[in-house]
Amino acid sequence: MREYLLTLLITAAVTYLLTGPVRKFAIVAGAMPEIRARDVHREPTPRLGGIAMFFGLCAGLLVADHLENLKEVFVNSNEPRALLSGAALIWLIGVLDDKFEIDALIKLGGQMIAAGVMVVQGLTILWLPVPGVGLVAVTQWQGTLLTVALVVITINAVNFVDGLDGLAAGMVCIATAAFFMYAYRIWYGYGIEAAAPATLFAAILMGMCLGFLPHNMHPARIFMGDSGSMLIGLVLAGSAISVTGQIDPDRLNLFSGSERSTVHQMVPAYIPLLLPLSIIAIPAADLVLAIVRRTWRGQSPFAADRGHLHHRLLEIGHSHSRAVLIMYFWSALIGFGVLAYSVNSASMWIVLGVVFLSAVGLVMLLLPRFTPHAPRWAERFVPPRYRRYGETGVEQAGGEAEASSAAPAEPTPQPTAVAAVPGVNGATAIGHRPRPTGRPKDKSYR
Repeated sequence: MREYLLTLLITAAVTYLLTGPVRKFAIVAGAMPEIRARDVHREPTPRLGGIAMFFGLCAGLLVADHLENLKEVFVNSNEPRALLSGAALIWLIGVLDDKFEIDALIKLGGQMIAAGVMVVQGLTILWLPVPGVGLVAVTQWQGTLLTVALVVITINAVNFVDGLDGLAAGMVCIATAAFFMYAYRIWYGYGIEAAAPATLFAAILMGMCLGFLPHNMHPARIFMGDSGSMLIGLVLAGSAISVTGQIDPDRLNLFSGSERSTVHQMVPAYIPLLLPLSIIAIPAADLVLAIVRRTWRGQSPFAADRGHLHHRLLEIGHSHSRAVLIMYFWSALIGFGVLAYSVNSASMWIVLGVVFLSAVGLVMLLLPRFTPHAPRWAERFVPPRYRRYGETGVEQAGGEAEASSAAPAEPTPQPTAVAAVPGVNGATAIGHRPRPTGRPKDKSYR
């Protein structure tokens, strides 16, 4: 576990440290498109954040190759090289798209080629555990088609959900954390070495997302672009493919006891089918709804619009940050709910807990205008939108507002953002961010 944690931290550090220089490079290179009708942000923001994420991936694999326990993954399996080859190809296509806006069909072809590169090098689905049937071996062509389909679906699902600051990176990080815990349990708990590559890929993917998030949280200083969203989608799919069909039920000692207990104990063998689907459940639902919506209107399935789930959350009154947190909540609920069920599928408490948390999530969706306020003693520690305001909209800190019999005070001027380039969001992820002195009047903050 310590070596996985070290790999995660180094990946996150490299990604974080490179994102600032990459942002400046993106501004100089002109990878900063104009605001489009479907965009949520209001200022031109540079892309190409996937460059830093790709070098974080390379750094994570390089460090793991020199660690005592993890280097066995590179000796016994060709999957790390296969993943890096496919990631390099999809990353290059994403960089070109961030700069030149290439055609959607060309990107789709590139995604299929990247998946084919991984299949040729051995990262493919070998067999499937089918409930009620058992282990079903797939032919080479069937495994290739299933692998390519899973890679393409996952890449586009993550790409579709990348519409708000910090949304895609946060959702993928949360879901990958659940997947890492599952793969590590299979590898360490049951001693199945075939799950080691998937565990490594999940740790590196979490590091990539965690290193990029400080720069991408609202208000974002840089976007990951297609070079980042397609990259983390491919790594996520590669992690799922690496472990799918690699679990031998005989190694888990599943066939013992009554038939009912055997059914419950077989759940870990079926989770490789369920957990990858749960990881992309929300992005995949958004993808399917978008295709149906656009086809129904007579548009191309690849035509962009403002009908995604995160757009709808903003339309019903949720703020930008709250919409992102709601999507985080559902991603965590689905991913960790499936993980908990795989650990103890016979527990009714797990099912009841998931049902209760689902009800909480529905309540959150129905309260878009509820703004909680922090106690007065904690106001200085929370963002301005959670503080109490007086009738004039000016922040009241630590006591009653002083009454003034003089003429009405002039409104306090709003601070302006400091940027190296006019019209561009700030230069660093941890630099000064202007705070409003009054309650914002934009309905997106309510």
